[in-house]
Amino acid sequence: MFFLLSKTLGTMLMPVNFLIGIGLIGAILLPTRYARSGRRLMVASVLLLALCGFSPLGRFLILPLEERFPSWDAARGAPDGIVVLGGAIDPDLSAALGRPALGRSGDRIVATAELARRYPNARVVFSGGNANLVGDASAKEADYGLTMLEELGVARERLAAERLSRNTVENAEFTKKVADPKPGERWLLVTSAYHMPRSIGLFRKAGFQIEAFPVDRRSSKSEVFEFSSVSTNGLDRTDIAMREWIGLVAYRLTGKIDDFLPGPGPN
Repeated sequence: MFFLLSKTLGTMLMPVNFLIGIGLIGAILLPTRYARSGRRLMVASVLLLALCGFSPLGRFLILPLEERFPSWDAARGAPDGIVVLGGAIDPDLSAALGRPALGRSGDRIVATAELARRYPNARVVFSGGNANLVGDASAKEADYGLTMLEELGVARERLAAERLSRNTVENAEFTKKVADPKPGERWLLVTSAYHMPRSIGLFRKAGFQIEAFPVDRRSSKSEVFEFSSVSTNGLDRTDIAMREWIGLVAYRLTGKIDDFLPGPGPN
């Protein structure tokens, strides 16, 4: 049920979808006696879409998430294992094309390959099934992820796949079973910086003590006040940030994480 709600209600609440919906309702009301309300909804929709698309709003929303965990300190020594979360590959498109189709979070794959090269004794687990509500259920992101990592030079015997997860809750629970971390082992979690607080909170809740290796950053302190010249960039940042904030609230209220905004500290 949680997965279904996240893919339906959660999607509807994303700023772009929500504001377009308001505009459509306004258009529907125009030929009725509520035409005045309809015009107001349409104007509000356009203005708020412009605010999300061109203003620094998306940067303000995403930066606290991305800055929550600092870059990983390599001085602590080599890790025993590396977990990379899915989200970089579209499994349905990959199945249709017959090859891995890398998406906008491809930095997760590249960073994992680089870590595997730097630490040749570390095990690597790719966690990702198929998060699409409608699609080819047999297409698993982990299968294509392992293919890409092999092509980037990671030996097959070092790789393991977690193929069943559909969201980050299941990433944490199912990956712990696949990785089977031993007491005293150190594992890294590779995912987008904005996604790291929620991910770390869920892995901690699952009893998998893991260290953050944030990648795929979408903003920085130096550009937080900059306006976007291309509206789709601002809309994308706003949607991504709001999805994470909504997810953090929902996960905290349902007891799936112990802190509203998990951060660095003792695991």
